[in-house]
Amino acid sequence: MALKVKLVRSMSGHTENHRATLRGMGLTRVGRERVLPDTPASRGMIAKVGYLIEWSETNEEFTPFGRRARQKAQKAASAKGGARPESAAKAGELR
Repeated sequence: MALKVKLVRSMSGHTENHRATLRGMGLTRVGRERVLPDTPASRGMIAKVGYLIEWSETNEEFTPFGRRARQKAQKAASAKGGARPESAAKAGELR
């Protein structure tokens, strides 16, 4: 079970704590939707900024988002491949 959350009101004019909560949920622009895991932490964040969002329970699977998730995915992909790409090998050579 997961929670689908959508930002429906702008963050401008609201407290920094509430804006940070929305950024932590991955909601940076009006209309953006994210699927979050159904945890007490997620429920607490939804309760804190409930007046700015719409949410519902869904059967969609949570997939991590953001820079850290992309970096982990890239590391996992490069570890699977084993060899460095040719362009990366050239960049590391001394000339």
